[in-house]
Amino acid sequence: MNKLKLIIGREFNAKVKNKSFIMMTFLSPLIMIGMMVLVVFLMKKNDQKIKEIVYVDNSGIFSKENFEDTETIKYQDYTKVGIEATKKKVEEGNHYGVLFIPKLDSLEVLAKSVEFYSKDTPGLNTIENIERNVNTHLRNLKMTKLGINLEKIAASRITSNIKMYNFSGEKSSKMINGMKVGVGSLAGYMLMMFVIIYGTSVMRSVIEEKTSRIIEVIVSSVKPFQLMMGKIIGNASAGLLQFFIWGILLMIGSIAVSMFLGIDASKVFSQDVDIEQAAKMKELLGNKADVFLEIRKLPWMTLFFLFVFYFLGGYMLYSSLFAAIGAAVDNETDTQQFMMPIMAPLMLAVYVGAFTVINDPHGPIAVLFSHIPLTSPIVMLMRVPFGVPWWEIVISMAILIVTFLAVVWLAAKIYRVGILMYGKKPTYKDLWKWIRYNG
Repeated sequence: MNKLKLIIGREFNAKVKNKSFIMMTFLSPLIMIGMMVLVVFLMKKNDQKIKEIVYVDNSGIFSKENFEDTETIKYQDYTKVGIEATKKKVEEGNHYGVLFIPKLDSLEVLAKSVEFYSKDTPGLNTIENIERNVNTHLRNLKMTKLGINLEKIAASRITSNIKMYNFSGEKSSKMINGMKVGVGSLAGYMLMMFVIIYGTSVMRSVIEEKTSRIIEVIVSSVKPFQLMMGKIIGNASAGLLQFFIWGILLMIGSIAVSMFLGIDASKVFSQDVDIEQAAKMKELLGNKADVFLEIRKLPWMTLFFLFVFYFLGGYMLYSSLFAAIGAAVDNETDTQQFMMPIMAPLMLAVYVGAFTVINDPHGPIAVLFSHIPLTSPIVMLMRVPFGVPWWEIVISMAILIVTFLAVVWLAAKIYRVGILMYGKKPTYKDLWKWIRYNG
């Protein structure tokens, strides 16, 4: 046990004293905040750019009233100029593009014959805006031809705003569901990135020691299993320390922003923001205050403890496999053939979370993958904000722990043989032989 502590301490100190680790620990929050500010700044700049679109309507059924201007798209009528002259003028000028509506008798054929010319490929928002204007007017013309009264259609429109509650009486909303999706996805992506970063760190550490033959000296004093576990636990401890420092820095940043805005930070994340504080936030932030008021309703403490558990469980499960690969090969180039079986479940978990959990967090696929140990650390974290029964979480945790112990046992068998093998590029057949080796 003392030797295991020494190995853990050695790995931990080597990691936290590394200059790149120290720089990333303190610079990462600043880089993330800087990137978010940059994205928001660029989005605002992009929104401020006005696209002037001209249209040539040979059909004679459109007018300026049918093209609704927005903050970023303005329409101009160039029908009198003609399509060829307009195209040449736009190509040589500053207008964004030309919308051409040909003269056809059938509205159905006309709807499929409208053309748009531009210097650059238009974005989705732009083309959707054009199609929405054209479709709305053509649909109204079609309904008028069919004898449908448009005024009655408009008068019959009713917009619902369904208020959502769970059976305990807690109010929910579309916004809080969006927050849950965002927080769950962020936790899942963070876990995947840290499994990859720290898992491959363990693998590289093993390869370096194996290449320099230092490992032969180490294994003469400790068991290979202790060496593998020491590396995994040491790196995991460094990762948790980094998380802790990031959490502190983010908390300090939140308090600083709250103080700058004149908001009581102690009440922002509490469950009972008073009316005065809520009104003050809305006064300062407008509609954005609703986002902050909804964020406080998320189960942060549950998310924190489950994140730590699944981080450790997922990280140690995958790191033991990375350590086994590092022990089996002599250089990083040879690791490629073994990486795909490890990376595939991680990528699968992210895809399941992105396309399944978001749409149906309690559906059979989401539930299944939140219990499969190689995907549960990511998928379950994405499901937790939507409310997962504790018995499901306990079962998922139990399966993860049992699988982790089984995988560590198998990985240790590969590790203890592969760590002393040199000059041979192992195959899956060789790994199977090492697992069955009982010497």
